[in-house]
Amino acid sequence: MILVCGEALIDLFVGPPEGTEMPARAVAGGSPFNVAIGLARLGARSAFLGGISRDRFGVLLADILEREGVDTRFIVRTDRLSTLSAIATAPDGQPRYSFHGELAADRSLAAEDLPDHLPDEVRALTFGSYTMVVEPVGSAYAMLAEREKGRRVISVDPNVRPTVVSDMKRWSAAAARFYRCATIVKASDEDVHAAFGADASLADVAAYWLGYGARLVVITRGAEGAVAFGATGAVEVPGRKVSVRDTVGAGDTFHAALLARLAATGRLDEAAIAALDREALGDLLAYATAAASVTITRRGADLPHCADVEAVLAQDAAAPSLSRAI
Repeated sequence: MILVCGEALIDLFVGPPEGTEMPARAVAGGSPFNVAIGLARLGARSAFLGGISRDRFGVLLADILEREGVDTRFIVRTDRLSTLSAIATAPDGQPRYSFHGELAADRSLAAEDLPDHLPDEVRALTFGSYTMVVEPVGSAYAMLAEREKGRRVISVDPNVRPTVVSDMKRWSAAAARFYRCATIVKASDEDVHAAFGADASLADVAAYWLGYGARLVVITRGAEGAVAFGATGAVEVPGRKVSVRDTVGAGDTFHAALLARLAATGRLDEAAIAALDREALGDLLAYATAAASVTITRRGADLPHCADVEAVLAQDAAAPSLSRAI
C-alpha cells in the first residue's frame, strides 16, 4: 500500500466572464487527492492521510476516494471548511490557480492527528504541494516523514504553488525537511525554476536533491518529456504528441504512474530504486509519460486506468526505445 499525504480540496474551474456572471464548475481535486486516485486506477493499493471537512464539499471528497477504491481509514474529519482552488485556463492551456483556504480542513491536521504507527502493508508514503509548507500540517507531515525515513519509501513532489506561499525562501526551507527524508523526488521544470530561479540547471538541482540522500530524481518538462537522475546516470524520454485539452492533473498522473510502475515491477523499496539501471529508468519514464499523455487529452484531472496506459504503450510496441542516456 502507498499512503498519500496531503490536501483534498475543491477545484473551481472558472470560465470567462459573461456580463456580471462568471460561470464555474466545482470538481474534487488537490494534487495528493489526485495521486491517491491515480494509484488506485493504475492497480496500486493506495490510502489517503489528510484533513477533510464535514461540509458538503468534504463529504463529496471522502465519497469519491471510497468509490475509487482508496483506503480512507487514515482520513481526519473536521468541522473546518474545505479549501477552494479557483482555476482559470490560460490561452496556452496552462492552469492558473488562486487558493482560498486559510484555516481550512486540509491545513488544520496537526501532529496529534497522526497515526501512532503505520501497518506493515504501507510500503511507501508520498508528500507534496502546499501542505508541506503551511502550518500546522506542514510540521505534522514533516514529523511523519522523519519518523518513517529508512522504514519505507518516501516520495516527494514539491508542486510549488506561489499563489499559496509566495516567499520562495520560506517554501524552500519548509520543503527541505522532506527532501532530507526522500527516496524519490519528482518535480516539474516549472517547480525547479519557481523555487531555484529561472536560470537553474535541472542537473544541478537534481544533484542538490541527490545530495540530500534521494535515490531517484525525476523532472518533467511538459511537451519536452522527462528526465531521471540516479546512481547510474541520467536518462530522458521525449514528450508524446497528443491533442492537449488541458494539463490539469498531468503531474499528479506522472507521480502516481511512477510509483505504480515501481510497485508493479517489485521495485518499491529503497535498495531496488537505488539499483535502477538505465533500461529500468527508461521503462519507468516511458510508462509515466504515457499515463500523463492520456490525462492531458481530457478535461480536468481525469486520470487514466491501467487499460488506458497499456493501449498507449501498445502503439509503441514495435517502435525503437524512446529513452537514451545523457
